[in-house]
Amino acid sequence: MRFRAKIMDLACLNHFSRIINTIAKLAKTCILRLTVCKLYFILSDKVANGGASMWCELSQGNFFDEFQMEGVAAEHNEIYLEFVPENLWRALKTAQSAKAVKIKLTNKHCPCLRVAVELPSLSSSSRTVTHDIPVGVIPRRMWNDFREPSVPDFDVSIYLPVLKTMKSVVERMKNLSNFIVIEANLSGEMNLKIETDLVSVTTHFKDLGNPPWASEDGCQSSAQGRDLESMAEACIDIKKLQQLLAGQQVNPTKALCNIVHKRIVHFILLHEEVSLQYFIPAIA
Repeated sequence: MRFRAKIMDLACLNHFSRIINTIAKLAKTCILRLTVCKLYFILSDKVANGGASMWCELSQGNFFDEFQMEGVAAEHNEIYLEFVPENLWRALKTAQSAKAVKIKLTNKHCPCLRVAVELPSLSSSSRTVTHDIPVGVIPRRMWNDFREPSVPDFDVSIYLPVLKTMKSVVERMKNLSNFIVIEANLSGEMNLKIETDLVSVTTHFKDLGNPPWASEDGCQSSAQGRDLESMAEACIDIKKLQQLLAGQQVNPTKALCNIVHKRIVHFILLHEEVSLQYFIPAIA
């Protein structure tokens, strides 16, 4: 089992660092799945415990100048590692003006991701700062626990408003309640609501648009045949929504949300080279 990679382009490095920062805001620990072409960051808190889950994938060719890996076996050419994303982000933060960053899986005293940051120096010799990030290697028998979550059969799918706007609304509402109701319909309308014994606040968004989803057989999801005005809603933990919005430093090219009435909210954020899915279960 081997892995090594190198980033030399500063823009790619900063972009990669931002992605890791986003993930660090969503997950204290997560799974890094490495394949020949892609990296996946996976969080699967058991939804039964009210936990959120995340699936983030990026193509290594968009970020790395060199990328070599050998998985656990020829027919299972993948590696699954558990790690703390905050540690990786801290290491990358020291690399904002680096000439190159090398990442390598090592096993000196315990398995580690070694991040070697090559810094520019005035003399001919270069300075390298090394960070060792402990990782746990996930055995093959547990890989099935980290498969891509299936997209739920949703009642409404809607494009999100500008995330900065949504973030400031949610931040204000967070001071009033621990829960927020997201509701939306197929006429491009979405409301964010909180209701407590003392106060009820609703923010309305309209003309957001609904994605033209079609499944394999060409028909819509359970949204088909649904009254365009009727709202699907889910009450979720406001902190989890805030974490998702706080982590977005770049506005995605596409951001949408699917609601399974009273069951789950599924967010999909697409950047050029990255897709992030985030599932927040509804609170009964």
